[in-house]
Amino acid sequence: MRLTLLLFCFVSATFGATPVVRSVQSGPWSAPATWDGGAVPGAGVAVLVRSGHTITYDVKATAAIRSLHIAGTLTFATARDTQLNAGLIRVQQDEGTDEDGFECDAHIAAGDARGALLIGTAEAPIQAKHNALIRLVLFEGMNAESLPAVVDCGGRMEFHGAEMSRTWVKLGTTASKGDSVLTLAEPVTGWKAGDKLVIVSTNRQSKHPDKKTFREHAHDLTETEERLIKEVKGPQITLDTPLLHTHIVEGRYRGEVANLSRNVIVESADPAKARGHTMYHRGSSGAIHYAEFRHLGKEGVLGRYSIHFHLVRDSMRGASVIGASIWDSGNRWITIHGTDYLVVRDCVGYKSIGHGFFLEDGTEVFNVLKQVLPFDHNDGAGFWWANSLNTFTRNVAADCDEYGYRFDAVESPEFSLTLSVPTASGERKGTDIRTLPFVRFEGNESHTQRRHAFNFGGFGAEGRNREDKGRNEGVAGIGPDARHPFMIRDYLAWDVHWALHPRPPCVMVDGMEAAHSHYALWFANYDRHAYRGIKLTDITVNPDFQPLGTQPKAAEFPGKLQPVDDLPPQTIITHVLPQKDGQLLIRGTTADNGDVKQVLVNGSAVTATAKNFAQWQVTLPKAENLTASAEDAAGNAEAKPHTQAANH
Repeated sequence: MRLTLLLFCFVSATFGATPVVRSVQSGPWSAPATWDGGAVPGAGVAVLVRSGHTITYDVKATAAIRSLHIAGTLTFATARDTQLNAGLIRVQQDEGTDEDGFECDAHIAAGDARGALLIGTAEAPIQAKHNALIRLVLFEGMNAESLPAVVDCGGRMEFHGAEMSRTWVKLGTTASKGDSVLTLAEPVTGWKAGDKLVIVSTNRQSKHPDKKTFREHAHDLTETEERLIKEVKGPQITLDTPLLHTHIVEGRYRGEVANLSRNVIVESADPAKARGHTMYHRGSSGAIHYAEFRHLGKEGVLGRYSIHFHLVRDSMRGASVIGASIWDSGNRWITIHGTDYLVVRDCVGYKSIGHGFFLEDGTEVFNVLKQVLPFDHNDGAGFWWANSLNTFTRNVAADCDEYGYRFDAVESPEFSLTLSVPTASGERKGTDIRTLPFVRFEGNESHTQRRHAFNFGGFGAEGRNREDKGRNEGVAGIGPDARHPFMIRDYLAWDVHWALHPRPPCVMVDGMEAAHSHYALWFANYDRHAYRGIKLTDITVNPDFQPLGTQPKAAEFPGKLQPVDDLPPQTIITHVLPQKDGQLLIRGTTADNGDVKQVLVNGSAVTATAKNFAQWQVTLPKAENLTASAEDAAGNAEAKPHTQAANH
């Protein structure tokens, strides 16, 4: 007992010259009694929320603390405006106060106490009329390559803002130059006066009117425009200033309007001086729903991205990034690195250096990217991956610098493409990642691209030098077998230079529309390909440029392919919401390469709220643990159900 009293009697300790202020009990951040020494933490200090304490952050601070270490729980007040300025926010298990922690390969033991940062929760987000703002500040003496930052080292980190019916939506009618009112394809809720919008370009720019000369970058002469909302009235949005360009609606070819504003915000305080980043490590938990991440990402620094899931594998199954806005990033939008079973849905990415939505090292599988909109000023690809065993559905990539979608896997003497990859049963085995098909690639769109709408396995060192346009270019003629081909369903490309560059063998295209493009199929490798439902309109140069082999006829579909469905579905619980009557509302997503027959949670059938159980929900009596699994129409039962605690 005496030792405990002595510990609490310290007013501060030091990390170098930095005083450390520790919590002494649960309570409001603003209450002096919450802190040792009886004083609220001031500028430049390190703060420790001790294990077992719950602190409610209830202030709108202008001064910055140097670091915040959360071994207990820090929860933001949901019914008032809050602001926290810090050089480092670290959610952790121990009570250390150092500024490291970016290699915390946590090995979490059952029952260990974990820190928690709760900026709203799924069941109680920050209220729509209030903002929660985190500003990341670089302090003198900090490692500028790793800080400032928000890092979860095996704890729980949640960002939950006010929900929107849609974060981005198609135009309902053409928005002409000089217009101040937009008509959307559907009404929206959650959008309000003052929100920042992006109206996406529908005119691929170049230096010459015939568009046959590339501009230098996507940001040269772009017609993507930023505006603020003045008024929202049903599907009509009044802008603060008139449009400078026309944004077309012609049948399926129509531009998008995206809302970048959220009421939970993480930003760099001084982007020109020092950008921050955010990171989840293995063994962490949490979700990002309807939050805004702006002016983050350290240009040219490996691993320092706006949002980064770092080598978590399946330890964060159930994590999701839904409705987020990531813009003006110096290094990617969302990096999925060594991570499986992550759901990214209804997000918006705008302005990035480097690839936007990025599956990093080729071992990532069973991730779901759905209804995501990346566009504009991106010096790489909107979507980039080296392992196709993931789900991409109903995404739109527009006005990117190089590629809308990019599958790239080039072997070299220094790097083998035979990697340790998880299977559907959870086992890992060495696999050439070029041989892995999509779980599902369907309903994706790419438009207003100065170069590739979809570069599917082309180029490589030889191809870039134009010395080898044969099968050894890009993926070197290696792909899945004829029973498990790459399936591309209902793909739309318009106002692009090259619509599709298909280089792997064993590709099945079931529905593709390309319009207002220079080339439709470019350097295609027709080795066991099958195409049907191809519609080409206004292809100005060549619809099938220098193919290897002959384009397969639709009447022969699927030709030499014999596709089978032997891949079980993958199910992820994304929400567990307690109800007033004591029951649980459970939501999730299921992905499959075919038709899903049923999804069960604790033995009860769910109700699909989107096609093919891409979203579903069920209400169940309260339970300690939840188990979700699916079966598809081919009889494949999920080999590795998603099991988690109900209070996860």
